[in-house]
Amino acid sequence: MTDALSLRSSYSALVDRLRAGDASVLTQVAGVVGFAFLTVLAAKTQFRLYLWEVPITLQTAAVYASGLYLGWRNGLLAQLLYLTLGLFLPVFAGDGYGAGYLFGVASAGYLLSYPVAAATIGALSEQWNSFSGSTLASLTGAAIVFASGVVWLHFVADHATWMESIDKGFLRFVGIDLLKVIGVGLLYKGTRVLARDTE
Repeated sequence: MTDALSLRSSYSALVDRLRAGDASVLTQVAGVVGFAFLTVLAAKTQFRLYLWEVPITLQTAAVYASGLYLGWRNGLLAQLLYLTLGLFLPVFAGDGYGAGYLFGVASAGYLLSYPVAAATIGALSEQWNSFSGSTLASLTGAAIVFASGVVWLHFVADHATWMESIDKGFLRFVGIDLLKVIGVGLLYKGTRVLARDTE
């Protein structure tokens, strides 16, 4: 029971080298570019669904994973690269792109929080790398995403009350994002177990 609740696992894994400070430049670049494009794919996934101003996508799962797998610096860089791509290419959940679209769309608060969320998750998961720890780190990142998203949504969508913004920008997503956090946590734990370092 204690092991299940521990925030830190007692072993190292090969996937941890993606986030290691002494990882090769090629490894780090591959990780940053790979997770930036994973975020693009998650934004454009067939599960994309608009029920109100903010779409349901798998983007935040990619953000959480980038922090866990790449660490704070490269997780941040992966999400900055994603946002930079969006200035020139239609990589967001909608069809638009460019600075005008990024800063004008109702979901911009979520998008702009991605680098900070990934960096926070990466920093916390340096020590919290067990399933419980990575889940808690991802929940912290999710809190950043939703706080930023709801505040932006409130003003851009011109909602009458804060409760409307909290409802449409947070409460309707809680169950879905909790599943994403748990799924990413299980994936991270599974890959660390499978790639356990035997040296």
